[in-house]
Amino acid sequence: MDYVSALLPPIVMAAFFIGLVVTIVKSQGGPNKAKEDAAVDAALARAEVAQQQSGPAAP
Repeated sequence: MDYVSALLPPIVMAAFFIGLVVTIVKSQGGPNKAKEDAAVDAALARAEVAQQQSGPAAP
């Protein structure tokens, strides 16, 4: 029975990891992809503007 208790944690972790990967792959694209892309683009634009505004002042 020691082999069962030795193998159970890796098997449970492997099953969880496979489920996580499947969930990530299934959530890619789909109807929310445009909203996700727009949110990322807006965040990048805000970061770029903030970086330009806080840059070194012109003499």
